[in-house]
Amino acid sequence: MKHISTGDLFREAMKNQTPLGVKAKEYVDAGKLVPDEITIGLVEEVLNKLNGQSFILDGFPRTIPQAEALESLMAKVGMKIGRAVFLEVPRESLMRRLTGRRVCSSCGAVYHVESKPPKQEGVCDACGGEVIQRKDDKAEVIGTRLEAYDNSTSPLKQYFAQKGILSEVDGLGETEEVYGRLVSVVS
Repeated sequence: MKHISTGDLFREAMKNQTPLGVKAKEYVDAGKLVPDEITIGLVEEVLNKLNGQSFILDGFPRTIPQAEALESLMAKVGMKIGRAVFLEVPRESLMRRLTGRRVCSSCGAVYHVESKPPKQEGVCDACGGEVIQRKDDKAEVIGTRLEAYDNSTSPLKQYFAQKGILSEVDGLGETEEVYGRLVSVVS
């Protein structure tokens, strides 16, 4: 399956300073959700290039209007949503995970101050680039993101449950454990 991360798509657009990237940067840096019409347009561009290939959307949909738009977009290409998966993680664990995340400003390699630090602090193991904390991984921005989740994304659980396609997966534990739980739900 092809992995499509809206966060990665936005970061790429911001890095390349595309018109969409410039608009999205204002929202992302403030920890706010990028408006639905921008996000839906971005996802539509990607879906149109898939030619029926199976995929996993990561970070989309985040609102009920986005979910409705996704169903409509998929119907246009003769597909439907097979499963909506929510990883469940306690808020304090989310804060620790996100505030500890670091990324290489050159190649995008991901690190964590506790579980996967670079061999030399601040230097990427892969390319030697500078390892930084993203602006949207600061505690105050994460708090705003979690508030947005509570208000806009959490209602999707009921939306997808009513359609009979919701799966909730425990997101605590080692990467391999969580991955195993995800695979059993998606398979």
